[in-house]
Amino acid sequence: MTQGFYEILSNVMIAKDIYEMVLGGDTSAITAPGQFINIKIAGFYLRRPISICDWDEKTITILFKTVGEGTMRLSEMKAGEKLDILVGLGNGFNPEACGDRPLLVGGGIGTPPMYGLCKRLLAMGKKPSVILGFASECDVVYEEKFKELGVETRIATVDGSRGVKGFVTHAMEGLSYDYFYACGPIPMLHALCDATDTSGEVSFEERMGCGFGACMGCTCKTKYGNKRICRDGPVLKKEEVIW
Repeated sequence: MTQGFYEILSNVMIAKDIYEMVLGGDTSAITAPGQFINIKIAGFYLRRPISICDWDEKTITILFKTVGEGTMRLSEMKAGEKLDILVGLGNGFNPEACGDRPLLVGGGIGTPPMYGLCKRLLAMGKKPSVILGFASECDVVYEEKFKELGVETRIATVDGSRGVKGFVTHAMEGLSYDYFYACGPIPMLHALCDATDTSGEVSFEERMGCGFGACMGCTCKTKYGNKRICRDGPVLKKEEVIW
């Protein structure tokens, strides 16, 4: 983990209440897809944890949804402003764990880390498939981004306004895969794990206090005792989670 000031290079709305922000600065602390950053926002006591969508040697891309005053303030910030950020937090996905045909599943704002993971799996010669689940068509993000990577991409919406009507589990029919990676709300992750016998990794969305394991405010029950989502996760193996 490192702490530093990062310059906002761009901040644009890409779907209803969802923004894509590109930050410039040191990315050397990022070691795996699925890690997150923790942003200090002026006037708010707690930092805001946000998953990393993608990164390179000089930039970090994040997607966030305006769900409260903190993220609303973040959405109003302009290019050129700087943010105090903790970078390289949490344990991410293990791209080495899968076979040749992994399945990537993102639910809502759990979609972003799937993108960075997908790019790195492709660079390793893997052939991933992607399922993205949303409430409605107006919530869909990054569908075209995934398709530009050349991967099969299925969309599921609860109201049926785009893609398969229903949940991500409904869009899994007919897909062949040997491992899965997923990020999204807990009910989605639980249903996904129940729906497949295949091994995989799940990334939890969780409210956090400190973001680095000191406050014990974001724990999850596992077969090996309680684990901290911010420090031991956010990615855990499917087989270890107690739902």
